[in-house]
Amino acid sequence: MYVNCKTYFSYRYGTYDTKELVKEAAALGVRAMALTNINGSPDAWDFVDFCREYGVKPILGCEIRNGHTLCYVLLARNAVGFAVINRFISVYKQNGQPFPGRFEGHRSVYVIYPLGRFQPDELGENDLIGVKPSEVNKLITLPMAAHPEKYVIRQPVTFQDKQRFNLHRLLRAIDLNTLCSKLMPQDVAGPEECFLPETELITRFREYAAMICRTNRLIEDCGIETELKSDKNKKTFSESAEDDRRLLRKLAYDGISRRYPKRTKEITDRIEKELDVINKMNFNACYLIVNDVIQYARSRNFFYVGRGSGANSIVAYLMGITDVDPIRFDLYFERFLNTFRVSPPDFDIDFSHRDRDEVIDYIFTRYGNDRVSLLGMYSKFKYRATIRELGKVVGLPKSEIDQLAAQRPGNVPDDRLHRAVLKYGLLLKNFPNYHSIHAGGILVSEEPIYTYTALEMPPKGFATSQVDMFLAEKVGLHKLDILSQRGLGHIKDTIQLVKQNRGISIDITRVDDFMTDEKVAFNIRNGNTIGCFYIESPAMRQLLTKLRCSDYLTLVAASSIIRPGVSQSGMMKQYIYNYHHRDQVKYLHPKMEELLKETYGIMVYQEDVIKVGHHFGGLNMAESDVLRRTMSGKYRDSEEMDKLELKFFGNCRKQGYPEHTIREVWRQMASFAGFSFSKAHSASFAVESYQSLYLKTYYPMEFMVGVINNFGGFYRTPFYFHELKRTGATLHGPCVNRSHLYTTINGKDVFTGFIHIEKLTDTLKEKIVQEREAHGAYLTLQDFIGRVQPGQELLNILIRAGALRFTGIHKKELLWKANFTQHRLKAQPAMAALFDEPEMEFTLPEFKKYPLEDALDELELLGFTIGNSFDLVDDDLSGLSYARELPLLEGKEVNLLGELVITKESWTRKNEYMVFGTFLDPHGDWMDTVHWPASINAYPFSGSGFYRMKGKVIADFGVYAVEVTEMSKVGRKAVY
Repeated sequence: MYVNCKTYFSYRYGTYDTKELVKEAAALGVRAMALTNINGSPDAWDFVDFCREYGVKPILGCEIRNGHTLCYVLLARNAVGFAVINRFISVYKQNGQPFPGRFEGHRSVYVIYPLGRFQPDELGENDLIGVKPSEVNKLITLPMAAHPEKYVIRQPVTFQDKQRFNLHRLLRAIDLNTLCSKLMPQDVAGPEECFLPETELITRFREYAAMICRTNRLIEDCGIETELKSDKNKKTFSESAEDDRRLLRKLAYDGISRRYPKRTKEITDRIEKELDVINKMNFNACYLIVNDVIQYARSRNFFYVGRGSGANSIVAYLMGITDVDPIRFDLYFERFLNTFRVSPPDFDIDFSHRDRDEVIDYIFTRYGNDRVSLLGMYSKFKYRATIRELGKVVGLPKSEIDQLAAQRPGNVPDDRLHRAVLKYGLLLKNFPNYHSIHAGGILVSEEPIYTYTALEMPPKGFATSQVDMFLAEKVGLHKLDILSQRGLGHIKDTIQLVKQNRGISIDITRVDDFMTDEKVAFNIRNGNTIGCFYIESPAMRQLLTKLRCSDYLTLVAASSIIRPGVSQSGMMKQYIYNYHHRDQVKYLHPKMEELLKETYGIMVYQEDVIKVGHHFGGLNMAESDVLRRTMSGKYRDSEEMDKLELKFFGNCRKQGYPEHTIREVWRQMASFAGFSFSKAHSASFAVESYQSLYLKTYYPMEFMVGVINNFGGFYRTPFYFHELKRTGATLHGPCVNRSHLYTTINGKDVFTGFIHIEKLTDTLKEKIVQEREAHGAYLTLQDFIGRVQPGQELLNILIRAGALRFTGIHKKELLWKANFTQHRLKAQPAMAALFDEPEMEFTLPEFKKYPLEDALDELELLGFTIGNSFDLVDDDLSGLSYARELPLLEGKEVNLLGELVITKESWTRKNEYMVFGTFLDPHGDWMDTVHWPASINAYPFSGSGFYRMKGKVIADFGVYAVEVTEMSKVGRKAVY
């Protein structure tokens, strides 16, 4: 009966959570049901899992629609039929074609057409006609007796009740970007599309017993037997599993001479232990596939970083997948892989954003387009954005929508419509909004990928699964993460720029040397890390300064304790205090001192939980990792947690530990595990941070150009140009004779790339460079226009940006001449002139020049000024204090003037709104501010620009900031 059920994965249509749908069906005594979401199967495996849990027979299928038009419902007789449906959906979605009006028959798929679409004698063997309860009266005029086998009952299930029907209508209005009042009947489902008791359905169709029987036979003939949580990944890399085992062993031992010239028994034992577990867990092929990808990247000279929990594996280190020594840094393999894991781990490999797509393309080509896909995900409705959407579709004016969106959840407005918007906004919480792409996950399946999921084709151009990582994991597919990271682009580009500009070749793999370099250490200690991967944010630079960090292990710890959970819990502050007062650290037990001495008594890493569970609590390493994961929250209430807790306490009591000590250790582990960070992650991050910082320290100009050209980092591009100027580089604006698409450096001269003139078309940017490289420099204004023919509007932009200053003519005069010449030459073909043509001579009036007009043009067209941005400030600069003076002014009131760089919103312990600010002062130095609730409420920020502030200088472990008590925005000077 229920062969057409939908969840909220019929995006912006259905209102059922997947589990709720199954749970309600089970409560109504439904024996079998079909999940048929619109044009997809994103939650199919959750549906199957929940159906098996609640004793309902699951049937998988899909409702095919073109826009508003229901074409047909497809039901899979078995796993083969589900794969056929997924392939069918994928083909049309990837090609961007509408679905055909008829489904080409397949013996493993039933097709249910809406009543009236086709006559029974027009249908194939597995084609049926679905009749809704509301359509029973139409059957009177149909020749039912002649074709009893072609009619089935189709009761669509889309929403739960009247309230959710209203929510459905709101979703449809949001999807169609229209007012609810303007929805047409075909835009929405019928109000009867909810669960009706089976007895009621049978009563409505009591005159058509044959149809009831045919529906029951359809349900009996369909089903899905796929086993969940069993390995579905590519089984072998080579010819057989045994060949894979031997190959992995060979590759591991081949790496010993490079990684460990002095081989020890500890190293050999670790290798053998890992190889044994990898083989038992059928993970040989995964290692070999990742290694294959790495070897391809190396062959193309692509930079990469292997990070994540995979860095806990010595086998991965020996193969060159990762570059963090797990022996040296005491990293546990069990954190990555052990026989107790209920979910498979994954490797995280970072590539430059420019190289990543080629690596992905290699994986698709190497392992088969029908067996590889990017991993999908879905974006959820966010509360404030949802309130805005709902406000729009119910017709509220913008001012009222802004007011509603600004309210915190829990406020009850007086207006009825406002209350309704807030009520339905809460109902939409956690609803999926639309399909998206996971940051880097790739699935490599043994069977065709359609066996498990339909595919989308997003703009990126790679087929992407409709299932997310949790559903992939549930069915038994684990992801390989091929991630895009701009920090690697910084490094690669900087090395190339240094080679071109200075003729110096850099071996960026000498990380051990970088870690002992005093100049590099000085920059870390002083937070001089702008542009460096993972260590450039205001909070991180402050932390490095507070720790006076100058070594690798401290940087690794900093990368972990900066995480929101650790910092907000107070443990970051405790760590800093303990770091500077090591002799005052009080440990709960001598054993805990032995385990946590490296981190001064604070659990900093996930590995610390494993370490304490094993060495203090007597659990084996695999059990300790299970404990870490159960404590993290996902399995917090599981039966496994109870068993481990009993074993932990029992083992500790056998050791004679005091009861209060055992309980406190357990409490600290449980409170920390939920937001802990992997030491292997931090160690991998720190390696790249050192590489970035080495380049910044010794080649600062080239490094900042590399950062600018990768558009990557914590800050906006203008502030990297600011840092570039501080290195001593001479920055020039765009020039048609010197600039390229990206910013270039020659000696100390840096020419801004055309890519920063956003109003220019990409075609023109490329044409300027190509024409110049093909036929030489532009000689005159007329020569440039004749060869490039930019068009009047774009030519004016180039002139205002200063890109034609090679002519030696002032902008205003140039604009007059350019527009005259452009008009004269617009009909001529673009080419280099064979003979110099004399330019038209005419007399222009003398134009008045203003000192700030260039800077304001640059600000408008580039987003930053080539010179000093503070030249634009319309304010008195006398009586100010500066960032470099703050250490001498602690506790005193100061007046500041700053250009806003970035703000960070936060909340006090009383849940009051506050803000942290970062500014540049008139000397170009960075300074930090604190805006407590009273201050930020009285003096809020109003966008980017300059601010005058008054406040008190405060200090925390040697880091100085200003608590702002008054603030006002300062305007820019007028041009004239």
